[in-house]
Amino acid sequence: MSNQHGDYNKKIDYVFKVVLIGDSAVGKSQLLARFSRNEFSADSKATIGVEFQTKTLFIDQKTVKAQIWDTAGQERYRAVTSAYYRGAVGAMLVYDMTKRQSFDHMARWLEELRGHADKNMVVMLVGNKSDLGSLRAVPIEDAQEFAERENLCFMETSALESTNVETAFLTVLTEIYRIMAKKSLAADGSSSGKSMSFKGTAIIVPGQDSDGEKKSGCC
Repeated sequence: MSNQHGDYNKKIDYVFKVVLIGDSAVGKSQLLARFSRNEFSADSKATIGVEFQTKTLFIDQKTVKAQIWDTAGQERYRAVTSAYYRGAVGAMLVYDMTKRQSFDHMARWLEELRGHADKNMVVMLVGNKSDLGSLRAVPIEDAQEFAERENLCFMETSALESTNVETAFLTVLTEIYRIMAKKSLAADGSSSGKSMSFKGTAIIVPGQDSDGEKKSGCC
Protein backbone atom coordinates (compact mmCIF):
# COMPACT_ATOMS: atom_id res chain seq x y z
CA MET A 1 0.00 0.00 0.00
CA SER A 2 2.96 2.23 0.36
CA ASN A 3 5.97 2.55 -1.84
CA GLN A 4 9.18 4.18 -0.73
CA HIS A 5 9.82 5.66 -4.17
CA GLY A 6 6.21 6.27 -5.19
CA ASP A 7 6.63 4.21 -8.36
CA TYR A 8 3.63 1.94 -8.74
CA ASN A 9 4.43 1.11 -12.36
CA LYS A 10 7.68 -0.67 -11.64
CA LYS A 11 7.39 -4.43 -12.02
CA ILE A 12 7.37 -6.53 -8.89
CA ASP A 13 10.37 -8.86 -8.69
CA TYR A 14 9.33 -10.74 -5.58
CA VAL A 15 6.20 -11.18 -3.47
CA PHE A 16 6.83 -12.40 0.08
CA LYS A 17 4.07 -13.50 2.44
CA VAL A 18 4.84 -12.96 6.13
CA VAL A 19 2.49 -13.88 8.98
CA LEU A 20 2.22 -12.29 12.42
CA ILE A 21 1.26 -14.75 15.13
CA GLY A 22 0.95 -14.71 18.89
CA ASP A 23 -1.59 -14.22 21.66
CA SER A 24 -4.34 -11.64 21.46
CA ALA A 25 -3.48 -8.08 22.59
CA VAL A 26 0.30 -8.40 22.21
CA GLY A 27 0.28 -5.68 19.54
CA LYS A 28 0.43 -7.58 16.23
CA SER A 29 -2.03 -5.24 14.51
CA GLN A 30 -0.23 -2.19 15.86
CA LEU A 31 3.09 -3.45 14.55
CA LEU A 32 1.52 -3.98 11.14
CA ALA A 33 -0.11 -0.53 11.15
CA ARG A 34 3.15 1.11 12.17
CA PHE A 35 5.14 -0.65 9.46
CA SER A 36 2.64 -0.37 6.60
CA ARG A 37 1.12 3.07 7.30
CA ASN A 38 3.26 4.54 10.12
CA GLU A 39 0.13 4.70 12.28
CA PHE A 40 -0.69 3.76 15.86
CA SER A 41 -4.18 3.64 17.33
CA ALA A 42 -4.69 3.49 21.07
CA ASP A 43 -8.26 2.34 20.43
CA SER A 44 -7.34 -0.62 18.25
CA LYS A 45 -9.75 -3.55 18.56
CA ALA A 46 -8.96 -7.24 18.39
CA THR A 47 -8.47 -8.65 14.92
CA ILE A 48 -11.30 -10.91 13.76
CA GLY A 49 -10.04 -13.78 11.63
CA VAL A 50 -7.27 -12.56 9.34
CA GLU A 51 -6.35 -9.20 7.86
CA PHE A 52 -3.42 -8.23 5.71
CA GLN A 53 -1.58 -5.20 4.41
CA THR A 54 0.95 -4.82 1.64
CA LYS A 55 4.02 -2.66 1.35
CA THR A 56 6.37 -2.34 -1.59
CA LEU A 57 10.03 -1.72 -0.91
CA PHE A 58 13.39 -2.01 -2.61
CA ILE A 59 16.14 -4.45 -1.66
CA ASP A 60 19.35 -4.59 -3.71
CA GLN A 61 17.64 -2.68 -6.51
CA LYS A 62 14.86 -5.27 -6.68
CA THR A 63 11.20 -4.44 -6.07
CA VAL A 64 9.78 -6.54 -3.25
CA LYS A 65 6.10 -6.59 -2.37
CA ALA A 66 5.52 -7.70 1.20
CA GLN A 67 2.15 -9.21 2.08
CA ILE A 68 1.91 -9.06 5.87
CA TRP A 69 -0.90 -11.18 7.33
CA ASP A 70 -2.21 -10.33 10.78
CA THR A 71 -3.78 -13.39 12.41
CA ALA A 72 -6.19 -13.23 15.31
CA GLY A 73 -4.69 -14.51 18.53
CA GLN A 74 -7.92 -15.72 20.13
CA GLU A 75 -8.21 -19.47 20.46
CA ARG A 76 -11.55 -19.67 18.65
CA TYR A 77 -10.04 -18.29 15.45
CA ARG A 78 -6.99 -20.53 15.31
CA ALA A 79 -8.70 -23.19 13.19
CA VAL A 80 -9.69 -20.48 10.72
CA THR A 81 -6.28 -18.89 10.48
CA SER A 82 -4.26 -22.10 10.11
CA ALA A 83 -4.96 -22.15 6.35
CA TYR A 84 -3.38 -18.72 6.03
CA TYR A 85 0.05 -20.03 7.00
CA ARG A 86 0.19 -21.72 3.60
CA GLY A 87 2.63 -20.03 1.26
CA ALA A 88 4.26 -17.92 3.97
CA VAL A 89 8.04 -17.57 3.69
CA GLY A 90 8.43 -15.54 6.88
CA ALA A 91 6.81 -15.20 10.28
CA MET A 92 7.01 -12.96 13.30
CA LEU A 93 6.22 -14.56 16.66
CA VAL A 94 5.02 -11.66 18.79
CA TYR A 95 4.73 -11.56 22.57
CA ASP A 96 4.08 -8.74 25.04
CA MET A 97 7.19 -8.26 27.15
CA THR A 98 4.98 -7.11 30.06
CA LYS A 99 2.95 -10.34 30.01
CA ARG A 100 4.91 -13.48 30.84
CA GLN A 101 2.11 -15.77 29.71
CA SER A 102 2.27 -14.42 26.15
CA PHE A 103 5.97 -15.35 26.04
CA ASP A 104 5.37 -18.76 27.60
CA HIS A 105 2.91 -19.47 24.76
CA MET A 106 5.60 -18.87 22.11
CA ALA A 107 6.63 -22.53 22.05
CA ARG A 108 3.05 -23.55 21.27
CA TRP A 109 2.69 -20.91 18.55
CA LEU A 110 6.01 -21.97 17.03
CA GLU A 111 4.89 -25.60 17.03
CA GLU A 112 1.68 -24.64 15.26
CA LEU A 113 3.58 -22.53 12.75
CA ARG A 114 5.96 -25.35 11.91
CA GLY A 115 3.03 -27.72 11.59
CA HIS A 116 1.29 -25.58 8.97
CA ALA A 117 4.09 -23.72 7.16
CA ASP A 118 7.44 -24.32 5.48
CA LYS A 119 9.75 -25.60 8.19
CA ASN A 120 12.64 -23.63 6.68
CA MET A 121 10.93 -20.24 6.69
CA VAL A 122 12.58 -17.17 8.22
CA VAL A 123 11.15 -16.63 11.72
CA MET A 124 11.70 -13.73 14.10
CA LEU A 125 10.79 -13.63 17.80
CA VAL A 126 9.48 -10.16 18.64
CA GLY A 127 9.10 -8.80 22.17
CA ASN A 128 6.69 -5.89 21.74
CA LYS A 129 5.90 -2.95 24.05
CA SER A 130 9.51 -2.19 24.95
CA ASP A 131 8.33 1.32 25.87
CA LEU A 132 6.90 -0.21 29.05
CA GLY A 133 10.30 -1.13 30.45
CA SER A 134 9.27 -0.62 34.06
CA LEU A 135 6.62 -3.33 33.63
CA ARG A 136 8.96 -5.89 32.03
CA ALA A 137 7.95 -9.45 32.86
CA VAL A 138 10.18 -11.22 30.34
CA PRO A 139 13.93 -10.79 30.86
CA ILE A 140 15.71 -10.24 27.57
CA GLU A 141 18.01 -13.14 28.42
CA ASP A 142 15.02 -15.54 28.48
CA ALA A 143 13.94 -14.41 25.02
CA GLN A 144 17.48 -14.61 23.63
CA GLU A 145 17.90 -18.12 25.00
CA PHE A 146 14.61 -19.25 23.43
CA ALA A 147 15.50 -17.64 20.09
CA GLU A 148 18.95 -19.22 20.00
CA ARG A 149 17.58 -22.63 20.94
CA GLU A 150 14.95 -22.49 18.19
CA ASN A 151 17.23 -20.83 15.60
CA LEU A 152 15.12 -17.66 15.39
CA CYS A 153 15.92 -14.01 14.83
CA PHE A 154 15.10 -11.86 17.87
CA MET A 155 14.30 -8.19 18.47
CA GLU A 156 12.39 -6.05 20.94
CA THR A 157 10.06 -3.42 19.52
CA SER A 158 7.64 -0.67 20.46
CA ALA A 159 4.77 -0.03 18.05
CA LEU A 160 3.83 3.00 20.16
CA GLU A 161 7.23 4.67 19.89
CA SER A 162 8.08 3.07 16.51
CA THR A 163 11.20 1.53 18.01
CA ASN A 164 12.78 -1.19 15.85
CA VAL A 165 9.49 -1.83 14.02
CA GLU A 166 10.74 -1.10 10.52
CA THR A 167 14.09 -2.69 11.34
CA ALA A 168 12.37 -5.90 12.44
CA PHE A 169 10.28 -6.22 9.29
CA LEU A 170 13.17 -5.27 7.01
CA THR A 171 15.45 -7.78 8.73
CA VAL A 172 13.00 -10.60 8.00
CA LEU A 173 12.27 -9.43 4.44
CA THR A 174 15.93 -8.89 3.61
CA GLU A 175 16.85 -12.33 4.88
CA ILE A 176 14.03 -13.88 2.80
CA TYR A 177 15.24 -11.95 -0.24
CA ARG A 178 18.83 -13.11 0.18
CA ILE A 179 17.74 -16.73 0.44
CA MET A 180 15.39 -16.49 -2.54
CA ALA A 181 18.06 -14.75 -4.62
CA LYS A 182 20.52 -17.52 -3.81
CA LYS A 183 17.93 -20.14 -4.76
CA SER A 184 17.38 -18.37 -8.09
CA LEU A 185 21.10 -18.35 -8.79
CA ALA A 186 21.39 -22.00 -7.82
CA ALA A 187 18.50 -22.90 -10.10
CA ASP A 188 20.00 -20.90 -12.97
CA GLY A 189 23.58 -22.08 -12.92
CA SER A 190 24.54 -24.36 -10.06
CA SER A 191 25.48 -27.92 -10.84
CA SER A 192 26.16 -28.87 -7.24
CA GLY A 193 22.71 -30.34 -6.79
CA LYS A 194 22.47 -28.94 -3.30
CA SER A 195 19.16 -27.38 -2.38
CA MET A 196 19.04 -24.06 -0.59
CA SER A 197 17.25 -23.94 2.75
CA PHE A 198 15.75 -21.03 4.64
CA LYS A 199 18.38 -21.19 7.35
CA GLY A 200 19.49 -17.63 7.89
CA THR A 201 22.86 -15.99 8.04
CA ALA A 202 23.94 -13.46 10.62
CA ILE A 203 22.48 -10.01 10.05
CA ILE A 204 24.09 -6.90 11.49
CA VAL A 205 21.36 -4.37 12.23
CA PRO A 206 22.61 -0.78 12.28
CA GLY A 207 21.63 1.49 15.13
CA GLN A 208 21.42 -1.23 17.76
CA ASP A 209 22.89 -0.57 21.17
CA SER A 210 25.99 -2.59 21.92
CA ASP A 211 25.19 -2.95 25.61
CA GLY A 212 22.84 -5.88 25.00
CA GLU A 213 19.62 -4.07 25.88
CA LYS A 214 18.24 -4.44 22.36
CA LYS A 215 19.71 -7.30 20.43
CA SER A 216 18.82 -9.04 17.23
CA GLY A 217 20.20 -11.58 14.89
CA CYS A 218 19.40 -14.48 12.62
CA CYS A 219 21.26 -17.70 13.15
